[in-house]
Amino acid sequence: MTDQSETVDAFLMGLVQLRQPARGYRAGVDPVLLAAATPGAAGQSVLELGCGAGAASLCLNARVQGMTFVGVEIQPYYADLARRNAAENNADMEVVEADIRALPLHVRDRRFDHVIANPPYYLKEKSTASDDFGRDVAVSGETPLDTWVDVASRRLGPRGYFTMIQKADRLLDILSALEGRLGSVRVRPIQARAGRAARLVIVQARKLGRADFVLEAPLRMHDGPRHERDGDSYSDKALSILRHSAALCWDD
Repeated sequence: MTDQSETVDAFLMGLVQLRQPARGYRAGVDPVLLAAATPGAAGQSVLELGCGAGAASLCLNARVQGMTFVGVEIQPYYADLARRNAAENNADMEVVEADIRALPLHVRDRRFDHVIANPPYYLKEKSTASDDFGRDVAVSGETPLDTWVDVASRRLGPRGYFTMIQKADRLLDILSALEGRLGSVRVRPIQARAGRAARLVIVQARKLGRADFVLEAPLRMHDGPRHERDGDSYSDKALSILRHSAALCWDD
């Protein structure tokens, strides 16, 4: 990254203050939704694969006090950002600079209550490279989803939860990867507005889970069929998640 000027951005109405590059990959609502969809309790452990600047883990930390976190990030600059953000947001979070395919021994030796991930949305060969290497790595990657799921399943303890947010058109790849590894699969489509196809999905599965597959009702992000007024027009449920750190309940 050639331009390392940074901004400090407020998430969850300021509960999380996140340092991000002024240019490059910048976290939006996706990691906030990922954190909201992750159940948690004090004393539990979380491994975030591809943590970037730490937005998802820090949003989960803001909602559930007393959790411990390990973030894995391949890009040195973003790993450094995540460390600084963790310290400034009082999170018990270790950030490891590594490829998820080559985790250090002290991470491979652990089992976690939760593994969360927001993998790049595009395969490298399908994306167009820009002059911003940091953003390119964040939005497009060469590691297949099958590998993300495999790494997550190996790091989960018994009955642990894996939660991922990803493009809806890659759902079949995710379900295929989960087969034989994790069970009790739930899928929550994320719909921009009523009547529109879901662009994103949140997928959750459980180690040793045996419950039937569940396709949840979509989370609708905005009210109305189109943008008709100034402001963000978020639905009440989306607003409670993005502004007030509410959980995204799987049975709701």
